[in-house]
Amino acid sequence: MAIIWFDIWDSQNRSKAKLLINHSFNFGRYIATIRATNMNPRVPQYHNCWKWGHFMFSCCAHGSRCQKCNGSHKLEYHRDLVWYCKINFKLNPPRLETAKGEPCPHNFKCINCKGEHMANDNKCPFWKYRFNRE
Repeated sequence: MAIIWFDIWDSQNRSKAKLLINHSFNFGRYIATIRATNMNPRVPQYHNCWKWGHFMFSCCAHGSRCQKCNGSHKLEYHRDLVWYCKINFKLNPPRLETAKGEPCPHNFKCINCKGEHMANDNKCPFWKYRFNRE
């Protein structure tokens, strides 16, 4: 079983939606039936600062945030900009640079719950309640 959400651009009297509801169509070798539902009440997660519950126009973050460590950089620049992924010979024992393709050796830092996971991870308590606005 699969659930697929899609929006229908319609008039106020929902004439197009009423024509589609309870009709079936083939999806490959499967038969799908269109059912009516309430609008998706999902809480947004803004993909610039990775916080739940607000949009671009209400975000006051200056620049992008990393969903891995909450640093002031995008995820694709994480290894180049974060000090604990770089080489440091002054430490005892010296820390070597994290090899390409290897996972980062540090703990993650969720901006929402302060847990040790990425901000967009499904282990986050905020993720579990993404359909509950309260």
